[in-house]
Amino acid sequence: MEKVRTIEIYDTSLRDGMQGMHINYSLENKLNIAKKLDEFKLDYIEGGFPFSNEKEKEFFEKVKKLNLTHAKIAAFGSTAKPGSKAHDDPHIQALLQADTEVVTIVAKSSVAHVHEVIRSSEEEYFECTFASIRALKERGCKVILDLEHFFDGIKLNPNFALQMLDIGTEAGVELLVLCDTNGGTLPHEVKNTMKLLKDKTLAPLGGHFHDDCGLAVANSLMCIDEGAVHIQGTVNGWGERSGNANLCTIIPNLIIKDARYTARCENTIQNLSLLSRFVAEQANIIPNPRDPYVGRASFSHKAGQHADVVHKNETLMEHIDPNTVGNERYILLSELAGKATILTFLNKYGTYEKNDPIVTHVTNVLKEKENDGFEYETATASFELIILRALNARTSLLQLKNYHIEQYKSFAHPSQTISRIFIQWKERELMGAAISNGPVEALDLSLRNALQHEFPEVKEIKITDYRVRVINPEQSTSAKVRVFITFSDTDNTWETIGVHQNILEASWDALIDGLEYYYYSILQHTQ
Repeated sequence: MEKVRTIEIYDTSLRDGMQGMHINYSLENKLNIAKKLDEFKLDYIEGGFPFSNEKEKEFFEKVKKLNLTHAKIAAFGSTAKPGSKAHDDPHIQALLQADTEVVTIVAKSSVAHVHEVIRSSEEEYFECTFASIRALKERGCKVILDLEHFFDGIKLNPNFALQMLDIGTEAGVELLVLCDTNGGTLPHEVKNTMKLLKDKTLAPLGGHFHDDCGLAVANSLMCIDEGAVHIQGTVNGWGERSGNANLCTIIPNLIIKDARYTARCENTIQNLSLLSRFVAEQANIIPNPRDPYVGRASFSHKAGQHADVVHKNETLMEHIDPNTVGNERYILLSELAGKATILTFLNKYGTYEKNDPIVTHVTNVLKEKENDGFEYETATASFELIILRALNARTSLLQLKNYHIEQYKSFAHPSQTISRIFIQWKERELMGAAISNGPVEALDLSLRNALQHEFPEVKEIKITDYRVRVINPEQSTSAKVRVFITFSDTDNTWETIGVHQNILEASWDALIDGLEYYYYSILQHTQ
């Protein structure tokens, strides 16, 4: 059997990932992510481009204070400008001032870019690249050379692209990274290109792929199969245009699926889903539920037949145990659900069989609710409350006396909403109030204000997503709406639903379900 090969994992979420649409990180976000990437035991963290702005420069100063234990921080930049002295070039100086052990510099490997973008001769560009690498090496840096547009460049002018590999090797780089910058390369082209290089004496090879053809992960794996020892990508696959190779897919494919390879994060792979969601939270982006391995839909089962198989033997419907990557199985509720789906939820509270009356009762309730516009595929917290009610294991958490919501706006002042709420909690009557920008937030805040002393844990609950769907748009402004609310605390995430013609009523039902689920299904199980 082929000897197990350890692949280096290089994360560029904090530089290339930030070039993706809607991806923005504060300095604090970047530092938080760097710490989490180090805990996950990735080998390299590309911190950014210190020449670009003050925030990037400050990152390299502050990241040293994190005392990372595993990952090496890499500063990223370009070669010196052709015609300038590399030692004095501001790009090189900025990289040196970042004071990182590793420096990644990008150089063109397509002659078209050298002629039309850099506007330099081939010979001058060779000299400039060599001198830039040497200037960094002489100051003690380990240098990674990213060969931009390599797969396009070798098609256009293979002699130039191959000579760039030789220049990097001769100058002493630690790694030559072949970049599919435009993301247009197919896996067989990666394979053929790598075979061309096998007989050459070169520095170790790596790969960096973009996802414009949806093939960045496949190309990364092909590159490794053909000899690469290092692969670059981003958490969640974010990046320029369609994104970069998704490390959350590459890593488990290497570690779990292919016995020929391993990575130094092998012992932390159970935290992969947590890492994916943490980075999404820092970016204020809702995670893609359909992402392989880490998405909430990755191990979800909807059709009754599928759920029945999972109930009997989950390995027959899932390619790995979801716990391996820190994910979990979801049985989705819908009109397609059979009794096996209902049993999956009921068996959390006891042992039941398909012919038990409670199973029939809950199945009928589900279908009635869906006829009224409810949809429980993801709003499983609301459905579990239906089960608790059917089992007589739940009473209402509180009773609403009334709430008053007032909207105020004048010519000179922006709109503000005032909410007052009166509720009964056990034997006590409570009152809460809040001012906010909109009625739903004001209602939520006033409810929390009323509960904060009797139910202090409510302060730990965050609303992480709020969505509204119109059920019958042909009814115009009198249409029914579905409101979905996603809640989370430190360790758990749950979703609820409310349905009504009045968006506030639908929101109220979803809010109350969220608090009741936390109280009955999370809090009471942890005390």
